[in-house]
Amino acid sequence: MTTEVETGVAAGVPYVLRAPADRRPDAPLVVGWHLMDAPRTEAAFAAALPLDGLDAWRVYLGLPMMGSRLPAGGLDEVMGRGYEDAVLLLQGPVNAQAAEEFDAALAALRERFGCATGPLGLFGGSAGAGVALEVATRRSDVAALVAISPMVQLRPVVSALGRLFGVDYAWSPASDAVAARMDYVARAGELGATPVRSIVGEEDDAEAFLHPAQALAKALPAGEVVTVPGMGHALAEEPGLEPAPQTRHAAEVDGHAVAWFRQHLGA
Repeated sequence: MTTEVETGVAAGVPYVLRAPADRRPDAPLVVGWHLMDAPRTEAAFAAALPLDGLDAWRVYLGLPMMGSRLPAGGLDEVMGRGYEDAVLLLQGPVNAQAAEEFDAALAALRERFGCATGPLGLFGGSAGAGVALEVATRRSDVAALVAISPMVQLRPVVSALGRLFGVDYAWSPASDAVAARMDYVARAGELGATPVRSIVGEEDDAEAFLHPAQALAKALPAGEVVTVPGMGHALAEEPGLEPAPQTRHAAEVDGHAVAWFRQHLGA
C-alpha cells in the first residue's frame, strides 16, 4: 500500500516523504537519491521506487543541479557541463555536494517529522547510488544500503558515457583525484559492515555497472548483486521529470529493495 507523499525542502534540499501508517518515531528511516537518467527528480523517483509495503519512513532527496535545482540553462546546461568535463563539472560536484548536505538535511527531517530513533537505510540509483555509497563511508550508523544501476566506480562510467556520446575524456590529475574518491571498491573498507545489495539491469553496460558492483560485493563482508532480466539502466520512461506509472522492471527492483531493507532494518 503506497501512502500519500509529502513534499518540502530540508536544509536547502528538496524532498518527497512517505510516512509509515502509524508515523511512529522508531520506525526505520530510509533515504535515497534519484538517477541523472529517468527518473531524474525526487518526485519521479518516488513514483518509480515507492518501496511499497515497507514499514518505514521513506525519503527521496533531490540531487544538486537536477529538478528544482537545475542551473539557469536547464537540462541543456547540465548536458553541456557533461560534454565540457563530465568529472570536474558534473559527476564530481554533484556527488560531493549531495554527500556534504546530507547531515543537515537528515537532522532537519528528523526534527520536522519526529523520525529520530529508528535505524537508517540508504538507497539510490546510478549517480544517486554513488551518493548513498559516499554518505555511507562518512557515517557509522547506516544499517543497510541498496544501490540500483549503481555508479560504484566513476572511471568506467565515464568511459561508457564516452562510448555513448562519442567523447574521449581527457583525464587530468584533478579528475584522477575525483575518480579515486569515487571508487567505492577501493574504499570498501570505509563502508564497514554495512550490508549492500546492488541491483543491476541485465541489459546495462556490464563494464560500467555490473562488474564494479560484483567487485564491491566481493570486497564487503555483507555484499551481493541481483540482476534484473531485460532491464537497462533507467528505471522510468523518458523524460523522467514527473511521477509516472511504475514500469515492470522498476517494480521488480522495488521488491528486491524492500526485501533487503526488511531483512536488515526489521521494517
